[in-house]
Amino acid sequence: MTAVWENLTIDARDPSRLARWWAEALGYQVITDKPDEVEIRRTPETLPGLVFVPVSGPKQGKNRLHVDLRPTDLEAEVERLVDMGARHVDIGQGDVEWTVLADPEGNEFCVLHAR
Repeated sequence: MTAVWENLTIDARDPSRLARWWAEALGYQVITDKPDEVEIRRTPETLPGLVFVPVSGPKQGKNRLHVDLRPTDLEAEVERLVDMGARHVDIGQGDVEWTVLADPEGNEFCVLHAR
């Protein structure tokens, strides 16, 4: 028997706001919006989803897990995400071929070149 990947859960000070930011970034839709969790998915039937849950304190330190995005145009996607509220961050990645950004709550993610 194997397990099915259902969700990736992300702590957030404002789960609804952060979930909506990621939904716009990924072209996803909000599936559930409750005070204790907000879930987004590509479609209601498509797994995995991203679930945002409330925490009281700010993010501290580098993420142990992060999302990689692979757009068709890295530069245009970085510009779009920064215009939406992402920011460039240095997590010690050095000189790499991808761009490291942080979402509005500071969660790092990478934007990769097209394959």
